[in-house]
Amino acid sequence: MFLKPITKNQVTRLYFYESYYENGKSKQRMVEALGRLDDLKKTYQDPEAHFRTVADQRNCEKKQSKAMQLTIDTTATLEPGPYNLKNVGYGILKELYLQLELDQFWRWKTRGRRMQYNAEKVFRLLVLSRVLFPGSKKETYENRDRYFEKMEGFSLDDVYKVLDLIEENQEALQNWIYRHSETICERDLSVTYFDCTNYYFDIAHPDRDTLDENGRPVDANGNSVPAKYRKRGPEKNHRPDPIVEMGLLTDKNGIPLAYDLFPGNESEKLHMRPVINRIKNDYSDSRIIFVADRGLNTSDNIYYLNGDNKGEDNQRDGYVYGQSVRGADAEFKQWVLGNGYQKTILQDEDGNEITFTHKSRCYPKALQVTATIPGSKKKKKRTVSIDQKQMVYYSEKYAKKQRMDRAVMVERAKDLIKSPKKYDRITAAGSASYVNNLAFDQTTGEIIEGRTLTLDVEKIKEEEAYDGYYSIVTSELQMNDLQMRDIYRGLARIEDTFKISKTDFAARPVFVRTNEHIDAHFATCFTALVLIRLLQAKLQNRYPVRQMLDSLRKYNCVKTNTNLWQFLYYDEILQACEQEFHLKLNYEYRSQLQIKRLLRY
Repeated sequence: MFLKPITKNQVTRLYFYESYYENGKSKQRMVEALGRLDDLKKTYQDPEAHFRTVADQRNCEKKQSKAMQLTIDTTATLEPGPYNLKNVGYGILKELYLQLELDQFWRWKTRGRRMQYNAEKVFRLLVLSRVLFPGSKKETYENRDRYFEKMEGFSLDDVYKVLDLIEENQEALQNWIYRHSETICERDLSVTYFDCTNYYFDIAHPDRDTLDENGRPVDANGNSVPAKYRKRGPEKNHRPDPIVEMGLLTDKNGIPLAYDLFPGNESEKLHMRPVINRIKNDYSDSRIIFVADRGLNTSDNIYYLNGDNKGEDNQRDGYVYGQSVRGADAEFKQWVLGNGYQKTILQDEDGNEITFTHKSRCYPKALQVTATIPGSKKKKKRTVSIDQKQMVYYSEKYAKKQRMDRAVMVERAKDLIKSPKKYDRITAAGSASYVNNLAFDQTTGEIIEGRTLTLDVEKIKEEEAYDGYYSIVTSELQMNDLQMRDIYRGLARIEDTFKISKTDFAARPVFVRTNEHIDAHFATCFTALVLIRLLQAKLQNRYPVRQMLDSLRKYNCVKTNTNLWQFLYYDEILQACEQEFHLKLNYEYRSQLQIKRLLRY
């Protein structure tokens, strides 16, 4: 090991490097980044001389510790005390955390603040625990001793105080992560994916806003405030609990870019534009194709991306949207059921042949948009026309799924007709559209009694005609059908990201109450998602997230009756991390000092 100063952009940083042989050739690799020389001079009079001495000491210790005899006392007994099994797998995530320079971010954001605790250490604990050992903030704090590194110097009250600090800096944090992740892996913004999901709260009643005479939320002093998040809305699993909505944007490779939260009773159709606007202002001003499912395919969203007022260079962004066939106009439906389909033989992920039945056209799409009147702040509806590429395809597998889903909803609709008191606006979602003469109380959401309810047989029959058909539309007129299909299929990655956050990271139910703490909770979830996706990218996407998490959770060590720690697990994924991060993870025994160096503290 030796000290190596590297100067880049007039800034000198110090590193520990080591030499090694590969294929008969001598090479060098970085072992540890020590920091900027100008920062180190604040601590050491001569940083280069100091760290050369440290390198010499480590080289000497390495020679002495290569062989050690371990004596085991078979009569030793256990005493009540702390948890002795320590996780070291978090060190891989910490390495990415440090490469993102998140420690520097929080030093920057807390500079000049008088704090009795280390906010960055609290944030790091919340993020690492969200990935590996998810739980409530209280549970995370109480189980902090499961890590080899001591997470101390702060109280549970301090954890909640840091949530306020995280909320203050959530957008700056998202931007920082994007900027610093560009040095870790490629961030491709030529195509981005947007989707929405919701997270429930295990509470009986939604929050209520205090409103002024204009219906806007205000605080106790009458000042305007954001609406409270925890509201009832269409929860993905049809739960009646209050929810908060999240809109997430990822890059072409499925790595999260930015997110936004909004109350559970608001439409997702309105919340794509604020996130996109932030990306265009703060991340990249280059042309982007935005991909979203049919729930976000509205005239206003299309016009926002591809309208006629896109700045000085008139550069329009693009879109690829799913298109509802059943909700389309009569002309589009007639075209869907008409002739002209072609069949293309493709291969699925398992190498099996599948038949892609499809057709497409370029069509002048009429949009009813809400636009600002020139020279005025007022808005009005007007009709505009844009050219749009439309593609429709048929899938028997999709047809079977639609039939099964509808059968469930129809059975629930029949039960609703029989026992309407069992349902309200939320619990009737999906099945209500199959019931004639159904109405809900605007205040309570309950079904209005005294009306004759019948099954809408005509609607069911009409839907059956379109089973199996799916449509995709785009602004990219030169894009062929297979390109449209492949780009749109990328949305599955963002759905998988939501699944990771909800299942593997246990981000729901949400155990915090205020908007500020909810924002902070999802800021830590977002950071955790970025870390695991970056690790997946570093390992060339060879391993599913759950398998990587399992390996990192199992990479533990236990203290022997000497100063040595015994490691208990090693697998293919840890071996891949070894090669990617230039670490040595397959030693069965390590000293306390060696593990500290491995974890860089």
